[in-house]
Amino acid sequence: MSYSDTGGSAPLVVLLHGWPQTSQCWEAVIPALAEDYRVVAPDLRGYGLTDKPRGGYDKKTMAQDVRQLVEHLGYSSFRLIGHDRGARVGHRFALDHPEMLTHLTLLDIAPTLYMHREGTTAMAQGYWHWFFHMQEDLPELLVGPRIDEYLRFFFERWTYQRARLEAVIPDYVRAFSRPGALRAGFDDYRAFELDVAHDGEDFDAGATVPLSVQVLWGDHGLVAGRDLVDIWKPFAPEAFGEPIPECGHFIPEEQPEILIGTLRSYLRR
Repeated sequence: MSYSDTGGSAPLVVLLHGWPQTSQCWEAVIPALAEDYRVVAPDLRGYGLTDKPRGGYDKKTMAQDVRQLVEHLGYSSFRLIGHDRGARVGHRFALDHPEMLTHLTLLDIAPTLYMHREGTTAMAQGYWHWFFHMQEDLPELLVGPRIDEYLRFFFERWTYQRARLEAVIPDYVRAFSRPGALRAGFDDYRAFELDVAHDGEDFDAGATVPLSVQVLWGDHGLVAGRDLVDIWKPFAPEAFGEPIPECGHFIPEEQPEILIGTLRSYLRR
């Protein structure tokens, strides 16, 4: 696991990115949080500068990766903030290792199990890439020659503050052009069946996230128009939150100032 670390011995905050990004997405957020916390932003398994293993992309294993990193840093508790795929790892972490979390923030996602069990035609249309990425070999074959164009498709359609991402898109294209990187990112989605099985076992057994969970989403993001707090309540009964104004899916880059203020008020509780 590759990660950025502000160092020090202050309380720990871990930032988890999503697809199609790396830990670089937190660049505008890290300096402000580092005034009060030790901030660590790892590249998830298979992403960025990490190794590209052939397995272990289920969120239970990826959450264990995060636990090992936190323990390696010498911490027994920490605050976790996840966006997109990183938020799914964060949700899994809260179910598997709740004793280590003091705070959890989830950015612009609905629960994986909810999307599986309650999915509508509109949701399938909005998340069509999930089904494409789950196919064996085909995504690599079709996307490999046109990584720049493929990633830009999502950055153009999932943003509201488009100009705030333009300068860093080439960095993400380079990250996914590394050997094995495309396959690893798609393997994250190919773990869907196993992720749903794990989440379903816990949900059907009545297991929920046993702490106050901050849920934030872009008012023009992937879940815009839904009351995301109500959606999360069956999974995290103490969920609370709000939409981020004039924002698409990529909250840390589109509206970092608003996000920082909202995070600070929660993390200090």
